[in-house]
Amino acid sequence: MNMTEGSIPRLLITFSIPLLLGNIFQQMYNIVDTWVVGNYVSNEAFSAVGTVGPIINVMISLYIGFSSGAGVVIAQYFGACKEKEAQKAVHTSFVTTLIFTVVMTTVGITMRRAFLRLMNMPEEVMPEASLYLMIFFAGIGGLFFYNIGAATLQAIGDSRRPFYFLSAATVLNIIGDLVFVLVFHRGVEGVAFATILGMAVSAICMIVTLVRTKTCVRLRLSMMRIDGRIFRQIIRVGIPAALQMAIVSFSNIIVQGYINQFGPDVMSGWTAYIKIDALMFLPIQSLAVAITTFVGQNIGGGEIERARQGVRTAIWLTILITIVLSIPVIAFAPWLVAFFNDKAEVVYYGTLLLRWMTPFYFIAGSANIHSAGLRGAGNSRTPMIINVLCYVCFRQVYLYVVSHYVANAIIPLAMGYPAGWLVCSVLTYLYFRKADLGATSVMKSADISGEGE
Repeated sequence: MNMTEGSIPRLLITFSIPLLLGNIFQQMYNIVDTWVVGNYVSNEAFSAVGTVGPIINVMISLYIGFSSGAGVVIAQYFGACKEKEAQKAVHTSFVTTLIFTVVMTTVGITMRRAFLRLMNMPEEVMPEASLYLMIFFAGIGGLFFYNIGAATLQAIGDSRRPFYFLSAATVLNIIGDLVFVLVFHRGVEGVAFATILGMAVSAICMIVTLVRTKTCVRLRLSMMRIDGRIFRQIIRVGIPAALQMAIVSFSNIIVQGYINQFGPDVMSGWTAYIKIDALMFLPIQSLAVAITTFVGQNIGGGEIERARQGVRTAIWLTILITIVLSIPVIAFAPWLVAFFNDKAEVVYYGTLLLRWMTPFYFIAGSANIHSAGLRGAGNSRTPMIINVLCYVCFRQVYLYVVSHYVANAIIPLAMGYPAGWLVCSVLTYLYFRKADLGATSVMKSADISGEGE
């Protein structure tokens, strides 16, 4: 899909729909995991699988940031019709992914108990949470290779095939959950194995597709090497994004520690809320990926004003969609929570969180879209700084002050999330309005163009 021409709303919607559906299927990994253990294993297992998300997100976020940097570089070269440079970016990304997989697998397995202790994980939940993390990190390479393949295809406007592969993997994951838990009674262990099996299948499908494609992003064994110039450009865009995502995810580990002090029922209510919250954010995430690709291609093609117009369109689309989705979520909150865990106390706390938090979701749209637009232009440093200030520094100060001097209760603490969204939304809007999008393009870099070599 060439995004440098044509109707902007049509392009964004057409590109986003497969992304949205794919993200829904991706969320199904953990949703099905938690549903199965919540209904057929135990409340402790439900808490274990549901509350390890922040730890997993720290490790994954480091890689997702890198892959987003690779996607921006590929998109800008694709928009500028520089196929050879795009090829170098693809192969550099895949070799780096292999190295990343080895490092993250080792760190995740060896440090999992330290992370769980940092979250104040209750002792009755610790064994199953540790087991789930060990198996998940052992198979995390599948997730990494799927994501770098998806970033590559999305950079050239193909959001459909990543959706197909993720759909197949999710179906396999669902079947695996039911078989491992209901037939073989493997509990948390079975749920974890089903998850990494699905991730492996999606990665294999992605690699086979890129090997067989006839486009400029075709994988070739003879080209598997790291190109220094391209690598530096990917790092320039990807490292700030990776640090932002990882630091924010690490901050969420601290937030989870505040939640865990209230015991397993509140933890389970929070787990159910987080699963529904993740679904609510999918339209924002999908349009953010779409706008990163849109801005990247248009910046590469020299269409600066069109890139800005695309960001404005995406913001209004995001706000409209999240408001529409919020209404049924608030209305049917008890039934949504009960889907995951029907224990009365869990339903109470999960419903309370949904009805307090959901009305503020539209605020997050502006911050996410403006940040994605800046990253598409090659500027991921500023979004990193703003996001860390709002979602780490501001949020942690808020939590400390509220818990010590206002009310150490679940709702006052949870409201730190919408407070952070509001501050971040204002700051990103003010910066984006004055930013020179063309100044950070990789096409303007002397290092990439070869002028500095």
